[in-house]
Amino acid sequence: MKLRPPIMTPLRAIVVLVLFGAAMARQAAGDDAVNIAIAIRDHQFVPSEVTAPAGRKLKITVRNEDSATSEFESSDFHREKVVLAGGEITVYVGPLDAGRYEFFDDFHPQTRGHLVVK
Repeated sequence: MKLRPPIMTPLRAIVVLVLFGAAMARQAAGDDAVNIAIAIRDHQFVPSEVTAPAGRKLKITVRNEDSATSEFESSDFHREKVVLAGGEITVYVGPLDAGRYEFFDDFHPQTRGHLVVK
């Protein structure tokens, strides 16, 4: 039996191009983002205050060095993500206006930090 390549209909071609374009845009957006690294250590954010430039997309990487699961959350930039013990997550935010933005560990409410955008 001879296999034929799938037929590329106009609709299928459009869908493929849109998906490819979206993937490239996502990659490009991440490439020009300002990198910010934060650790969770002894139920504290380290550093507890980080600065970033206004008007830029931010890539925040949170590494959990504790033996307990944590959650990186911010009502200010509408993000929340579970960070498993020994794990790492990445959150994209922005561009943000100048100001002070709070983030916290929803599993350990006393664990708080700030992003200062200038």
